[in-house]
Amino acid sequence: MLDNSIRDGSLSRFRRAVVTGGGGFVGSYVAEQLLDSGLDVICVDNFSTGHPSYIEHLRDRPGFTLLEADVTEEFEAPEGIDLVLHLASPASIPEFARLPIETMLVGSAGTYHTLRLAHRHGARYVLASTSEIYGDPQQHPQSEQYWGNVNPIGARSVYDEAKRYAEAMTVAYGSKFGVSVGIARIFNSYGPRMRPDGRVISGFVAQAVAGLPLRIHGDGAQTRSPCFVEDTARGILAIAASDYQRPINIGNTEEVTIHDLALMIRKVAGSSSPIEYVAADEDDPRQRCPDITLAKQELGWEPQVPLAEGLRRTVDDAVQARRSTNPGVSTGEQEREEG
Repeated sequence: MLDNSIRDGSLSRFRRAVVTGGGGFVGSYVAEQLLDSGLDVICVDNFSTGHPSYIEHLRDRPGFTLLEADVTEEFEAPEGIDLVLHLASPASIPEFARLPIETMLVGSAGTYHTLRLAHRHGARYVLASTSEIYGDPQQHPQSEQYWGNVNPIGARSVYDEAKRYAEAMTVAYGSKFGVSVGIARIFNSYGPRMRPDGRVISGFVAQAVAGLPLRIHGDGAQTRSPCFVEDTARGILAIAASDYQRPINIGNTEEVTIHDLALMIRKVAGSSSPIEYVAADEDDPRQRCPDITLAKQELGWEPQVPLAEGLRRTVDDAVQARRSTNPGVSTGEQEREEG
């Protein structure tokens, strides 16, 4: 569901959008909501971290085109582009470790090439940035005015610094060439179709439905503020529909500890999986929660899906996916109670 400001016509000025990383988790939801709003969508992805299954349900929809390309190299899109959304990037610690140089290049060269694409077509441009630019924050909750506390050479640095560079490039390019730019600082997103890629919720869900131990890195007291992916996508499109030119936090203010999150997911899944504690990840933030005052004021946006509902929908999807690939296999050690 889209915000009233978008549904009432702010997106109607656009006809055709490019979504880089459209074959990824968040990107596929953005592409779907754009199609629902009547736009043509060119999904650009090389599937280095995305997956064709994310967009399988979109392939036959009118107005959807898949362009397999690497955004670190210059590419051209069809004429008529008036919106470019740059969401391509690895987005989890295992992916950073596997693709460190590629992560940096997507944030640097990829941002430059997509900005040039927007410039050539006179298009509005939106960069998908991240709450990781705040690092291990010393301000809580984090507002857009906070500059962050980031280790530039740590395990997460290739992602953190790539996104910080991408923000600087976006603002500089927009200022120099008059391109209309927006920046979405996205906090932890989750929802159906997630694959277990090393992020907290996707890992807990996969472990719970399989009856495996839920592995908590560190003491579990660190906090996150998970935002349901449909809300995240709505926030990104609210930025696209606006004329706002600076970063805006897109996230949920419902903060929860990692330990409590594990317990919630285990309960929703009807699983008796044990909890295991393992070594903490390097530079793992102790607290993560957005200040979304600016999003409310400038966009009229705030998340709509409560954490309990979002987790239920996410686990339901994982259960169905597990049953479809393993007929007759129950969820964990017992069937999940319905309702």
